[in-house]
Order: sequence, then C-alpha cells, then structure tokens
Amino acid sequence: MIERKLLLGDEAIALGAIHAGISGVYAYPGTPSTEITEFIQGHASDVRSRWCTNEKTAMEAALGMSYAGKRALVCMKHVGMNVAADAFVNSAITGVNGGLVVLAADDPSMHSSQNEQDSRFYGKFAMIPILEPSTQQEAYDMMPYAYALSEEKKLPVLMRVVTRLAHSRAGVVVREPMVQNALNPETERTHWVLLPGNARKQYASLVSKQGELLVSSETSPYNVSHSISKKSAIGVIACGIAYNYVMENEPQKLDIPVLKVSQYPLPESAIKMMANQCEALLIAEDGQPLVEEQVKSLLGADYLVKGRLTGDLPRMGELTPDSVGAALGVNIEQPYVAAQHVMPRPPALCQGCGHRDVYDALNKVAAEYQGARIFGDIGCYTLGALPPFRAIDSCVDMGASITMAKGAADAGVFPSIAVIGDSTFTHSGMTGLLDAINDNANITVIISDNLTTAMTGGQDSAGTNKFEAICLGLGMDPKHVRVVVPLPKNMEEITRTIREEIEYKGVSVIIPRRECMQTLQRKLRNKKK
Repeated sequence: MIERKLLLGDEAIALGAIHAGISGVYAYPGTPSTEITEFIQGHASDVRSRWCTNEKTAMEAALGMSYAGKRALVCMKHVGMNVAADAFVNSAITGVNGGLVVLAADDPSMHSSQNEQDSRFYGKFAMIPILEPSTQQEAYDMMPYAYALSEEKKLPVLMRVVTRLAHSRAGVVVREPMVQNALNPETERTHWVLLPGNARKQYASLVSKQGELLVSSETSPYNVSHSISKKSAIGVIACGIAYNYVMENEPQKLDIPVLKVSQYPLPESAIKMMANQCEALLIAEDGQPLVEEQVKSLLGADYLVKGRLTGDLPRMGELTPDSVGAALGVNIEQPYVAAQHVMPRPPALCQGCGHRDVYDALNKVAAEYQGARIFGDIGCYTLGALPPFRAIDSCVDMGASITMAKGAADAGVFPSIAVIGDSTFTHSGMTGLLDAINDNANITVIISDNLTTAMTGGQDSAGTNKFEAICLGLGMDPKHVRVVVPLPKNMEEITRTIREEIEYKGVSVIIPRRECMQTLQRKLRNKKK
C-alpha cells in the first residue's frame, strides 16, 4: 500500500535517510537544518543521533562511521560548512567506505544567518557530487540515491537545500525502509592515512573520477530537460528550488525550453545542446551565481548568459516566481506583496530570560568606564545588540567574542568584555579562552549559561554542568571563575562581581546561570500531563 505523509523538507530528508539505512546522524543545531536531526531523534531509536559539539566533530564522527562500513548523515547550516571544512575537504581525498551524505542547509536572504554563502562552492572545491532537490518528494527520494552514489564512487556526497524547501511542507510518498549496512571496517590503510605520499595518490584518484562524475550527472534522473532541442530566443537552466519558480510561470505556454539541474557537476552536453538552439540562456539559481559563472565559461564570452551577474535576476536574496517571471518577460498582473496590515515585530529576548539581567548588569557597570567594549557572539543573546539593551559592540561568528576581546585588549582597550553562550562556548569558544589564558590577557569573559542551545529550539548543550571544570582545566585561576544567578534580586551581587573581575589584571570568567524560560516552561507543561 502506498503511504503518503505531509512533511517539511527537513523531515522528508530525515525520513529518506532513515529509510536509506543510515546508522548515525551527526549534527550541530543550526537553522534551517535543525529539524532533520530532531526528526531522526524522534523516529529512529536504532540510529545514533546525539548532538555534536560542533560541525567539525560531527563531520569527523560521520567519517569514522563510514570507515566502519555503515551509512552516516551529517547536517549543518551553511556557515557550519566553514567549521567542518577541514574534515569535509579531506574526506574527498580519503574517500569513504559506508555511504556518507553531508547535508548543508543554505539561507538565502539571511532569515537567521550572518551571510548568504552558497554551499555548492564547497562541493565544487572538494570535487565531489552535489545534489540539490527541488521538492520535498525529491529530497526524500534522493537519499537512497545519494548513498548508493556515495558507495559506488567511494566519495562523500553533498546535498544542498535552502530555507524555503527546508521549512515548507508537501505530500511525500514513502517506501519501505532499507536495512542498515553490516559492520565492515576498512582494511586498506593507505588512503585513510593522509601522509603526503598517500595523499598525492589519493588526490590523483579523485581527479581521475571527475569524468565518471560528469557521466553520472549527464545520465542522472534528477537532471531533466523540457524541449531543449527546440529553437527559442531564450532557454532556462533552473537549479534546485528555482525550478519551481520557473514552472510557476508556465514556460510551456511561453514555449521556452527548460533544463532542470539537481545533480552536479553540470550536465555539459545538455547545456551545449540547449545553447545551440537558443539565442541566450537564463540561469535561475537560489544563492550565488555559481552555475551562471560556469555556464559562461563553458559557452564562451560571445554567448549571452543572463542571471544574477547581469542584473536580470536580483543579485542578493531569494528568488521568487515574480523575479523569475520578470526575467522571462512575463507580465506580472498581480505581483506578490507582503500583507501590509501585519505589523513588524522585531525579535526580542523572552520576558524573564536570564540574558536580560546579564545585560542590565553589564550596561550599568560598562557605563562607569569610558572605553568599555563588549564583544558578543552567536546565539539568542545576540539580541542584546537591539533595544532596549544595545549592549554589545560586535557579533561576527561562533566563538569570536573571546578572541576579539583578547585582540582588543592587546591593542589597549579597557575594559574588554566578551559575552558568549554556553553552547557557543563549547562549539568554538574554548580555544579562544585558552589563547587568552596562555597570554594572560586582560579580559573578562561572561559565559551566559541557560542550560540549553536555546536559539535553535532547546537542544542539549554539550557543556552543561561542566563549564567551571572546563575553565579550570584550561588553566583558569579558580579565584576568578565565578558563578552568579541572573535575577533582578541579585543585581547588586552581579554588578559587584563584574566590577571586581574587570579590575583584575588578567583573564576572569563569570558564569551567570539560569535555565532558559522556554525549556523550563516545556518541562513544567510535560509534568502536568
């Protein structure tokens, strides 16, 4: 009997991975990828699914599971690829044993991110296959295909999705699950030991596979053409979710040939065939103009290629059916306009949140010092940059608060204060603190501990109940690792503690600890059931 489920794109990916026989999912929570791991945690008790400390550890653990012959999934948002890059790029050199799929969820328009980077560049850089589903059904169906491809080519496979696909729902027809691979650890050592002599051979092997990967893409069921041999003034190459935006403009009525690309490297033969029949090509891709640049290179400078680089499509942000339609010359009679009667509601820290008390105390003490600077980090506490607090002066990347505070202190800034959350500290703040300790930097570090990874929905935080021990293990003076409870009634104690540690000429750590209001309320509700 055919079973049909209503699934988020993330849930379709997760269920597809479960049904493809994965034995482990490794991830650090990051929107828009978080729901993949959460779904697996709730629906597959036989799949290892505990959250990792960061994306690099996730990538390495998944590679270890692949080494053991089993199938593994790694999930992260696009900026997580930067953290995982060392292991990710080298996994293309080692190759894989059990199938390994790396899922990168990109965020065009930066709904919840610092940048718009396009993870397809990482796949191209590593020279591995890339899959980019256009629908929830395709996302589900691609998972067994991706694992079979990974095991056939002995390479990791990158699957790239975007926010609109990850967080929208559609009906998905599901199949019977596959059994997990048997334990079968790798016996050939040389390609896993990347000493230069071995690595050179492995790199040569990777380069030699590029022709195979091109053939695989040329014959892929996910690269589909519509009337590409028909002569036309313009043809469209539509990548991933952008295919939907093209089809909503009914290209068949416009008599425009379309080539859908959902597997890379680019199917060069189909592109050349379309170019021979069309006077120009429009490249519709959500993200950066990766394909547009490649097609320009493939067809030469004299051939007209339109897209984001030419201004025919917007250079920044997500595509829409309207923006694609306008590029195709469609008269948009009823353009989409966001509802004007919905009042914007800027994000804000929850009422009762401990971060609020931390910022109240920080602002009060910082006002006593003319040159005070507060360096922030990635998390819900980043909202301290907004009214009413306006408390932090920087927020760059995960873990940057401590090292930026150290650099500023080295330059003479006083007081130089870092604010970092509990999960971010274990993700990538510990090494910065070690640098500061080794140099006896004159900084004050505030690890605002709400006992969870709050910004992405309350997942486990790797360092919960360990922060004092971690700081002492890194070499902190025990007298300058202090814990406070961020409540209004404790404001005098908190401000006094901050003043004392600012005046200490060296590294000090203050840990304001109080459970996130959201996770606390969920616990209380569950107790009543």
